[in-house]
Amino acid sequence: MAFAGVLADADVTAALAGCKDAGTFDHKKFFKACGLAAKSAAELKKAFEIIDQDKSGFIEEDELKLFLQNFKADARALTDAETKVFLKAGDTDGDGKIGVDEFSTVVKG
Repeated sequence: MAFAGVLADADVTAALAGCKDAGTFDHKKFFKACGLAAKSAAELKKAFEIIDQDKSGFIEEDELKLFLQNFKADARALTDAETKVFLKAGDTDGDGKIGVDEFSTVVKG
């Protein structure tokens, strides 16, 4: 699990269970349930770096689609609709991707 040592396994399991069915992912509920919303700026930067798979400095739409798999390898992919809602919530400058500051803002919600 990529977030071992950062988030409690039980919290991650509960957060993933809350959105296991297609169309049920809500980023605000997920971040609160897994414990990310309560983390420091430095811890959120580490989380961002885990999710930014290609190390571009941004989380792009294809990385968002596989967002849940960063928490557990066999988690489902987000639907296209869930991905677009998540991207719209996080992309405050309209460039089509989420930077580290935007990520921190959307996590703290």
